[in-house]
Amino acid sequence: MAGTMPHAIFVETGLDGGATVAAYAAELPGCATFAATDDEATNAMPRRVETFTAWLRQQGQAAPTFVGDNWYEVERAAVTDAGEGQRAAFTLDELPLSDDEFREYLSWLELAREELAAALDAAEGGPTDPLEQISRQDEQFVRELGGAGDEPGAGPIDRLYASRALLTDALVAAGTNHDAVRRVIRIAIADDLRLAEALRGVMG
Repeated sequence: MAGTMPHAIFVETGLDGGATVAAYAAELPGCATFAATDDEATNAMPRRVETFTAWLRQQGQAAPTFVGDNWYEVERAAVTDAGEGQRAAFTLDELPLSDDEFREYLSWLELAREELAAALDAAEGGPTDPLEQISRQDEQFVRELGGAGDEPGAGPIDRLYASRALLTDALVAAGTNHDAVRRVIRIAIADDLRLAEALRGVMG
């Protein structure tokens, strides 16, 4: 997956009640920037790719090397409504994953939740609303993948872990050809890392 110039960005509008634009690196599921404007989000991508791939390597993961920093928007879509699970979808999300990609991205998904857990520990907890929003989104994704689940954990931290376990099980059951799998993985990784960085006071 080594990148060649140029590199594609997908832009999602309407987040946070319309206050935030997200930009996603097409070649790195979960690598995203969040900003107030389109330009801020897309202009931040080269640096974000550097930090994301460095994070993967620090976790013992193979990460592609990208040639050049010409990242540009190829597609945009809006959040469909204010509810969890109603995030934008892009044409790339419709492509099935190879078995190797699926295993790799599931590892990234697990690492992203571990990153969030570590940030919560360092902050000695965190605001419950963002945690519950991520948990609800995971649970919505489980339903989108055709899964059902046990009752979520009672507290926000327990629910955070329980909902991700349910989501991982649902992804494995859905398999590489389900049309929601790539989108779900992309959003779940990006949102976990976004909240982890917010807890640490580092946004990018």
